[in-house]
Amino acid sequence: MRAGGADWFAKLLLALGWLLLVGLQASQAENVTVAQESGVVREAENESEVDEEAENDSDVPENETPAEPEEEGEVQNKTVVKEVEFGMCTVTCGVGIREVILTNGCPGGESKCIVRVEECRGPVDCGWGKPISESLDSVRLSCVHISPENRFKYLWKLLKSDQQPVILSNDSAVLDIQRELHPMAFECDTLDNNEIVASIKFTVYTTSELQMRRTIRPETDAVLVFVLTIGVIICIFVIFVLIFIIINWAAVKSFWAVKASATEIHSEPSSMKYKDSTSLDQTPTDMPGREDDGLSEWNE
Repeated sequence: MRAGGADWFAKLLLALGWLLLVGLQASQAENVTVAQESGVVREAENESEVDEEAENDSDVPENETPAEPEEEGEVQNKTVVKEVEFGMCTVTCGVGIREVILTNGCPGGESKCIVRVEECRGPVDCGWGKPISESLDSVRLSCVHISPENRFKYLWKLLKSDQQPVILSNDSAVLDIQRELHPMAFECDTLDNNEIVASIKFTVYTTSELQMRRTIRPETDAVLVFVLTIGVIICIFVIFVLIFIIINWAAVKSFWAVKASATEIHSEPSSMKYKDSTSLDQTPTDMPGREDDGLSEWNE
């Protein structure tokens, strides 16, 4: 019994030892697999971080390179947003200048600001012009131009009736002419790149004609000034009368009421006098009629 019990106890110990050994091996294997899996995960995470950094590094230059087009696009958008209007041209014909005004996007919050001054053009034919200066002996004429003066070319012509115009040698913008015994007509063409941009004509009168025009003008000017002065005085007087009536409307109303009542009172005695005069003016033609009536009654 003891030998059998000892053998059974030894077998039990062997079985327990084998189980412990198997359990230890299994736990070690699980630790190894967990460690391996954690290492793999860490390596994967490290690789993903490296990839992300590489992508970020690659994105930085890509983002930096198209930065300039984006800025250009922004500038273009800003220029599109800005609103521009043009001022009036300084001339109605030929060549002049005008202001370019910015109505949106001005610095300092201003509503309008002048951006630049540019050239503007109108119809080429400017008709008949006036001299710059004139005296009894000479007259100074000027072509249509803007600054700088040497930018254009000028062609002066002497106009003659039923003949071809005579081209003068003067090629400057200003022409000095001595008065002759008969009136003359001149024309100046302003050329830009061999293109006519303005044309103007002048009439140069004789000395006697100029003196006659100067004597006629003061008389007409005096008449116009007199008429305008009288008209202005009358308008001012009417305005003051209207203002006085509006301010003193109650007094004016009472005045007109008193005047109307006085006219009524004056009209009543006149009507009474008219009635009395009509009654006195009646003829006694009706009286015999009454006697006839009495006689007829007596006869009855």
